[in-house]
Amino acid sequence: MSLTGIFKKDLKMKKNLFSLEGKVAIITGASRGLGKAVANGYADAGAKVVVAARNLEDLNRLVADMEQRGGEGFAVKCDVSQDQDLLNLVVKTMERYGQIDILVNNAGISPWVTWSHEVTSDMWAKMLQVNLVAPFLLAREVGKVMMDQKSGRIINMASLGGLLGMPGQVTYAATKGGLLQITKTLAVEWAKYNITVNALAPSILKTDLTMGVTQSVKHSEPLLRRVPIGFFGKPEDVVGAALYFASDASSYVTGTVLPIDGGTLAS
Repeated sequence: MSLTGIFKKDLKMKKNLFSLEGKVAIITGASRGLGKAVANGYADAGAKVVVAARNLEDLNRLVADMEQRGGEGFAVKCDVSQDQDLLNLVVKTMERYGQIDILVNNAGISPWVTWSHEVTSDMWAKMLQVNLVAPFLLAREVGKVMMDQKSGRIINMASLGGLLGMPGQVTYAATKGGLLQITKTLAVEWAKYNITVNALAPSILKTDLTMGVTQSVKHSEPLLRRVPIGFFGKPEDVVGAALYFASDASSYVTGTVLPIDGGTLAS
């Protein structure tokens, strides 16, 4: 075989390695920002993508965009703080597709700055329910499906907040740290079912929700001093890693956390 032929064969193999053709993925918090970017990435890789969030109108627009590019999506209204909504999401996905191959637990509450001595029980309850209890409950229900299938990929969206101390954000940091421990525990428990469970840990990204920080010199400069690469990432910068954990490329990787932080942890 010529060098050109070998190169083409190698390129085809690499494309297949990251292909999601024939896979069904659920992504929570998919109406905007990081979840939306991952949903688009999965659709472009060939997956049938079930997008879930509270805003059905935004989800329907996202599905329409996917379909215009030749992809397939299915919108399900879901408030992850409501247990019944999580169960309904799994039921609707199974009714439509009969399988669930990938779960991305992306929905969560962004951190608010409150010093620890001012944190209330209500703050704890809300943060725990959305950022920790909900992703576990959804993983539990999806995990049952994946156990029957003897295969699956679960990706939990953690944060650098789960790896670093975050002054003024004790509730957020605790839930993200807890999510990493859920990731490791499920990875060990479910490995025998050919289910991998991994986590992504992005640093602060430029989104509509973070504009007040990322576009303010006063707030952004101290943060960027800790980022060797010198700028804030975008939701699209996480898509490649999310695709890796969802695809055959990561079949021997489980229980890990991948920081996407511009070098912050290394500095």
